[in-house]
Amino acid sequence: MSEQQTIRPIGIRHGDTVKVMSGRSKGKTGKVLSVDPAKGTVTVERANIIKRHTRANPSKNVRGGILDKEGPIHVSNVMLVCPGCGKHTRVGHTALPDGTKVRVCRRCNQAFEH
Repeated sequence: MSEQQTIRPIGIRHGDTVKVMSGRSKGKTGKVLSVDPAKGTVTVERANIIKRHTRANPSKNVRGGILDKEGPIHVSNVMLVCPGCGKHTRVGHTALPDGTKVRVCRRCNQAFEH
C-alpha cells in the first residue's frame, strides 16, 4: 500500500446483515462473511456470485471443477440493515453513559448489538 492510500474505517463488521444497493446483485440481503478494510470491500453471502476454476488437489481433499463462490463488493455499494426497523440505514456512532461507543441506526437510533 502506498503512502497516498489510507485505510478508512468501515462501519460494517463481520456477521452484520447488509443490503446490496447497486451492481448486478442489487436488492439482495445477506450476512457479511468477510471485511477487507485495506481494499474497502466486503463479501456478502449469496451476493456477487462468481465462477472460480479450481484444480483438483487430492492431498488437501479439494475437488476440481468450476465452483460458485461469493466475490467482494465495495463497501460503498452496501448498506447495513437495522434489526429494529428492518430497513437499510447509514451507520452512526454514539457514546453511552459508561463511555463505550456503539453503532446506531440513523433512522430509529437503536444500537446495533454485536
